[in-house]
Amino acid sequence: MEYRTGKPGRIVVAKFDDHDDVLANLTDIARKENIRAGVFYLVGGMREGKIVAGPETDTLPPAPVWKELGESHEVIGIGTIFWQEDEPKIHLHGAFGKKDMVKVGCLREKAETFLVLEAIIIEIEGIDAKREVDPAVGLALLKLQ
Repeated sequence: MEYRTGKPGRIVVAKFDDHDDVLANLTDIARKENIRAGVFYLVGGMREGKIVAGPETDTLPPAPVWKELGESHEVIGIGTIFWQEDEPKIHLHGAFGKKDMVKVGCLREKAETFLVLEAIIIEIEGIDAKREVDPAVGLALLKLQ
């Protein structure tokens, strides 16, 4: 295990409207505000989304199990922002519910707001970290400096 300590910096409150692209907007905020390290919370609705709900088996590199939302869902999520090369990289895990069905996973593609989605982003100051692709697992993992 590795760890570093930091402190809270700026806090950004964002409201995404119906059909807004969630991942693109989070990335845009991080880029525009130059948030190099942060944590965020999401609450609201999504109409589209593609998530990874675990690997097929416990082998490396992992073969992802893809699930699509395909219709409106309630969502609660938490994620991190760290940069990979010259771009902010969003890592978001969430629970997505509709009626008596709940899906949990890592949101990766086609993230579109249903009606409204709120985001609270907390910048972390004093942390020197980035994402780098780990060839053994084929994923961009966190690397602490």
